[in-house]
Order: sequence, then structure tokens, then C-alpha cells
Amino acid sequence: MPPSPSEHAGVFTGLHPEPVWRHFSTLCRIPRPSKAEGPLRDFLLDWARARALEAQVDGAGNLIVRKPASAGYESAPGIVLQAHLDMVCQANAGTLHDFSRDPIRPERQDGWLVAPHTTLGADNGIGVALILATLEERSLRHGPLEALLTVDEEAGMGGAQGLSQDLLQGRRMLNLDTEDWGEFYLGCAGGLDINVSRPGQPVPRPADHDAWSITLTGLRGGHSGVDIHEERGNAIKLLVRVLKALETPLGLRLSHLSGGTARNALPREAQATILVPRQRGPQLEARLKEWQSILIEGLEGVDPALRLTAQPAGADTLLSALEQAVWLDSLQAAPHGVKRWSRHLPGVVETSNNLGMIRLTPDGGQCNFMVRSLSEDGSQALADEILSLFALSGTQAEATGHYPGWTPNPDSPLLALCQSVFLRDFGGASAVKVIHAGLECGLIHAKYPDMDIVSFGPTIRGAHAPGERVDIQSVGKAWRLLTAILAEQIAPG
Repeated sequence: MPPSPSEHAGVFTGLHPEPVWRHFSTLCRIPRPSKAEGPLRDFLLDWARARALEAQVDGAGNLIVRKPASAGYESAPGIVLQAHLDMVCQANAGTLHDFSRDPIRPERQDGWLVAPHTTLGADNGIGVALILATLEERSLRHGPLEALLTVDEEAGMGGAQGLSQDLLQGRRMLNLDTEDWGEFYLGCAGGLDINVSRPGQPVPRPADHDAWSITLTGLRGGHSGVDIHEERGNAIKLLVRVLKALETPLGLRLSHLSGGTARNALPREAQATILVPRQRGPQLEARLKEWQSILIEGLEGVDPALRLTAQPAGADTLLSALEQAVWLDSLQAAPHGVKRWSRHLPGVVETSNNLGMIRLTPDGGQCNFMVRSLSEDGSQALADEILSLFALSGTQAEATGHYPGWTPNPDSPLLALCQSVFLRDFGGASAVKVIHAGLECGLIHAKYPDMDIVSFGPTIRGAHAPGERVDIQSVGKAWRLLTAILAEQIAPG
């Protein structure tokens, strides 16, 4: 059972539509990190069966719930409603929050629901809540419904990867995992991961060196696909640049380096433990102050709150000179950000990558790059560049977790229906977009090639970063649109 609703007393009071917010409140109370969605899924499985809905968990751990057509809609096309159960777990430095057990603590601020110090999980919890409200509400008009609530989307799309090809009956699908109200999405990037690892050769700390902890904080972070074009700072890349710059003048030696906590989030913070000769320690603070100014100037208008700080630390061992050179040179040279803009879709990123996580100690290290592209050749070419870079030093690097993109179909009958309903009910034209993020639509369409898919959702900002927020009014609009589309499938007999 989820924690008591009193945890959120007042936060959701008076929000409409009430069923959607009630379900989202439940999602805030039940932890749901990627690969640990079991408690939430089991709760929802029991919830569905208690309402006499057919429900099952497939071999990949996804939850499928079916609701019969309402009276007069038995011959309507079957619709799949799809969202993912997991969320990206990010918290500000100094925020004590255990995502494996602590509830999300949202607040209302100027028309938004926000988690000030952690991710909110509106991505994709609002989509899940919209689906649950649809399954629950008996007054809605609709054809046969299937809810596909997947697992592990944020950490590799494992649920969609493992979806069988004979499970779903509907051949129209509404994915509810995009973040700009008034836009329908018809395509998305595919991608893969590059996992890099290398054993270490620890050496003892020189007796005449002092240890310092250098921390880079204050960056905005964000979604590594949706926000990559804004050129927000990458804490790992920036800190590596500083370390390289101080290496020769201060005789800097490296003991530890860490940064980022999610492969698909722009890293907001990074920390290094270094050693410098005792007589050069007093120069460190002045050098960091200079570099803080340089980095802030380079990120003007994007990440003005960047901070570089140092304090005494402890370290008994450090990387060998060779290992330090391999790691810092490789990370400095490694690509990050937009590689290429689409020639066919103005203003849309075609290919990018995110250096999302690193953990480096004297005993060895690992880092991750997440490559995205609207083009299969584009993602493979960029992956080959990264693999070749690390091959130069004999460092192990492996491409894993490939998932296909979702190719747009501008002649989609479902899109035409969605646009018609939007124009009628909201009095304006909607936009059709392609998103530079990995939706599960590409994987699902690869397994169900005749599936007609459209994605939409309410307005969400700051996904994958603390301070994530969702526009309250747009959630009500998304509910109106969803229920109107379902009712429009056929005219009642």
C-alpha cells in the first residue's frame, strides 16, 4: 500500500480533473526508480483487478490493463494508451532524499506543480495518471482500450525492448510522454549507449602533497535530448577542462572524479579529489576563482549560477600518471552536445550525445555516453567516433542498448483525427513535431509495424532535473483532449 494521502494534504486539493491528480498523488507516494517499479506495478495490478479490469504483467515486467468498449462503441478501433511507470531520480546537493523509499514532495507555485529540490516524476507520471483516470471513469465513451504501462524506460527502455509482438490487440496508439501542450509528435530519435571502463593502477600519495576536494555545482541540468540544443553546461566536461588547465602549473594529481547520476540527464554537478604539492596549495583558490569567471562567461545566459569550490580532503592513493593522462585527455577530447542539425526538419537536432556519468577511482573507472539521432547512420557514426577515441588508449568501450527511432507518417489517420478534435475543441491549429528524445514509440512500432501512433501531453519543464514542474492547467486540457479523441472514434450507434 502507498503511504498515507496525508503526506500531500492540501497540495492536490481543488485541482481538476480530480481523478487525474488523485492518481498522480498516488504515484508521488510510491517510489518508482527505473528497474524498481515492482511495488507500484503490483499496487496498480491489484487496483485494476479490484475494478474487474483484465490485467496482466508480461515477461518484461510491463503492466497491461484492458477495458471493454462502452455501449455503442464495440466496433470502434481498439486504442492502446501508453506511458512508462519509472521516473528519473535527481536531487540537489544537500537534499536528503532516498528515492527508493521517500515520497516526492510537490508544491504548487504560480499555476505549476513543482518538486523544488528533486525531480517531480511528471515525466511520465502525468501520462500514467491520465491513463488510470481513463480506465476508472465509467462515463467516458470509447472503443476497446488497452493500457500499456512500461517499465525501465529511463534506464534503457527495457520494458519496450522486451514487449512481445503478439500481446497488443489495438492498432492505434496514443503515447502520453511528450511535454508541450498543443503539439502532436509523429517521430523521435533513436539511440544507443557507449559504456566505457578501464582498470586502474593505484599509487601511494606523495608525502609532500595535500589533498583537496574540488566541486563544480550550480548548473541547470535537464533532459539530455529535449534540452541538449540549449548548450547548457555539462559539469563533467567543465570540471575536466579545469583539471587539465591546472595539471601542469600546479602539478595536479588526481585521486577521484565523479559526476552525473543518470545517463539521460545533463550532469549538473561533478567533484574531484586532487593532490598538489604543499607549496602550491595557496594558488589553488585563486586559480579556481579565475576559472569560475571564465566558465560563467562562456555560459552567459545559460548557466550563470555555476560555482567552483575547494576544501581540504583526504586521499591515500591516486591514479598513476599514465592513467590520469588517459582519462583526462580522453574526456577532454570526447564529444558532447549537438553533433548535427536535421537538414529535413528545420530547428530539430538530428544527432547528439551526452556524457552523462563518470565514476573514477585509483582502482579504475567507468563512464557513459548516450547517443541520440533521427538517423540510424547518424547514431552509428557518432558512436564509432567515441569508440575509436577510447580504442587509441586501449580502453574498453562497448555500444549497447540500441533502440530505433520513430519515423514520421504525415498521412497518419490518427493524427488527422487528433488535429480535427483539437481544432474543434480548443479553437486553434495544433503543431506537428518530431522530438529529439527517445520515446518508446520507435521500439513499439518496430514490433507492430501496422500500429498508427501519435504522442501528446501537457506542458512539463525541467524534466530529469530538480525543480521539474508541470503546468496544472495544461493537464486539464490534456484530459479533455484525450477523452474527446476516444469518443470521436466512431459516432455512437
